[in-house]
Amino acid sequence: MSIALAPLIIFAASQVGTPGPANMALLATGARFGFRKALPFVAGVALGKQLIIWPIGFGLMELAETQPWLFTALKYISAAYIIWLAWKVANLRLNTATSDVGAPGFAAGLIVHPLNPKAWAMIVGSFTAFVGPETATLTATATIAAVLLGCQLILHPIWTLAGDRIAKTVAGTAVEPYLMWTLAGLTVASVLFVLFGGGT
Repeated sequence: MSIALAPLIIFAASQVGTPGPANMALLATGARFGFRKALPFVAGVALGKQLIIWPIGFGLMELAETQPWLFTALKYISAAYIIWLAWKVANLRLNTATSDVGAPGFAAGLIVHPLNPKAWAMIVGSFTAFVGPETATLTATATIAAVLLGCQLILHPIWTLAGDRIAKTVAGTAVEPYLMWTLAGLTVASVLFVLFGGGT
């Protein structure tokens, strides 16, 4: 098996752990609804990446080479969706005790990564940078899937818990709107960086 496992793990942890659309959504959800109520959403976000990994591993990258316009269009549609989510985050307020809106659930979490350009770039980078050409498709895909899921199961709850703790500190204060606009700005910045900066 020709997979650079240790570098792959380091890469995955750095990408999963750093700010991006998914982590901003987790942070905002934890802040708005509390850690415990956000857990179904966290589980959906973690498993949603698998919906991208396996198709990419089993041939979607070949389609990207033959029909690049399709993936360019998908990238911009996804970016528009994430920016729309950022707008919603910017206008959220953290007074959860008075909220009648239910927390987003497992199904809502599942669609976050398929519509996240950072996730696509991260997964494609995992296959192209850390997997040898002679590696069996199933082996490569299963390894990348397991490494990314492991990192997500550790790091996604941390982001959500951070949101919960932030909310307990700033909810109802003058700082609250500035915090939500900052989170939204970071979300938009992360998307623009992936689109135009060549980052993952």
